[in-house]
Amino acid sequence: MRSRKPLLIQGSSGFLLTGSIIAICIAFSPYLFYLYEIFPSGPVWENSFFSYESKYYKDVLTAAWTFLGKITPLFLLLIWFFTCKHWWYHVILVPTVMYAYQFVSAVYEDFYGEGVIDVNQLIYLAPFFIVILSLVYLIRIKIFDRVYGIDLSELERENISPFSPLSDKEYQEIKSFREEEEHTSEEIKEDYYVRL
Repeated sequence: MRSRKPLLIQGSSGFLLTGSIIAICIAFSPYLFYLYEIFPSGPVWENSFFSYESKYYKDVLTAAWTFLGKITPLFLLLIWFFTCKHWWYHVILVPTVMYAYQFVSAVYEDFYGEGVIDVNQLIYLAPFFIVILSLVYLIRIKIFDRVYGIDLSELERENISPFSPLSDKEYQEIKSFREEEEHTSEEIKEDYYVRL
């Protein structure tokens, strides 16, 4: 019993440390965004290490505001993605990739002075969105299969669509009505031939 207690304390303290670091990072996010205020207003920023010229925005302060406006939500979305324990956490990749694409396009535009990369953003990101949404739907089906015991091959044999507005009970009623109708029509035919 004594040998397990130090392991339990070490495991919970590691969990507490990780949670504390994540909480501090989230609390720091507004400061991350407002870092743009330390940049100078003007087309060129010179310091002792390097010189930066804003070619697209024509103002270093505006470029920093744009970059940090993309980095901050990207940072928060990445934290959410890596800490989310829900089955749908892959969907968080959709806005994450969108912000990453916008950040890369903003840096490209300012570095080369051209504003053409952000024109058809949805067309470039649509294949990625389709793959992610398909993956999430597949995971959802597998979870519902495990939870409710639905056999997907049985649905295929019965020709039941998961998108159908009719319930299983309604399908059974329709099937029994059709069988009853076939049986009744055979009796009517026999009765007709007997009378002839």
